[in-house]
Amino acid sequence: MAAYGRPSLRDLFDEAPTPFIAHPPSTHHRDYYIATDGSFRESGGGLGVVIETRDGERVTRVSLPDDCPDNNVAEYRALHLGLDVLAERAPPSASVGLLVDHDDLAGNVNLAILAARGPTGEPPRPVSRPRATDHHWRGIRARLHGFGRVRAARLDSDRNPAHPLANSPDEYAHVDGRPRQCVMPAAPTSRDPIPPPSRADRPSSD
Repeated sequence: MAAYGRPSLRDLFDEAPTPFIAHPPSTHHRDYYIATDGSFRESGGGLGVVIETRDGERVTRVSLPDDCPDNNVAEYRALHLGLDVLAERAPPSASVGLLVDHDDLAGNVNLAILAARGPTGEPPRPVSRPRATDHHWRGIRARLHGFGRVRAARLDSDRNPAHPLANSPDEYAHVDGRPRQCVMPAAPTSRDPIPPPSRADRPSSD
């Protein structure tokens, strides 16, 4: 369980598995956390983004209608949007925790991060994704390389705070009214609780 009183996105990131990447507990501490979600409906889908600092201050929320060909593409488009929005508001040295409710997307992001760190530039296993996401995947990878440290965690859709924003964009169209400025998180303290080690080696269904 998350510690009482901690920011919601940080809580969710701390508790969620990070596919393909195991790491010491201290690296859970991110400067920013992004939750994204994409929805698909024949009548029109949407994209949702929630961004918070490490200390729980909300940077922004975004809810946009979007005409996606399917739900898989919508998830990639939502993450691309979220990373673009954060890039306008945060310094390039920022460390970022991503929260998505799409298993393959979380895994592909972490594989891309591992590939960038490796000597050959190749991921430890092939990245499989819908062809219709080509443009957005290129944009996502470019944004990943533009920040200091990034890691993706996978959570259930019913726990994703971006889920209602993506599914009801008409209802939440008013939420992105904050100025486009950098909101810096407070410096961490030695009393900051450290979460348990990553559960990345667990099956994604756990």
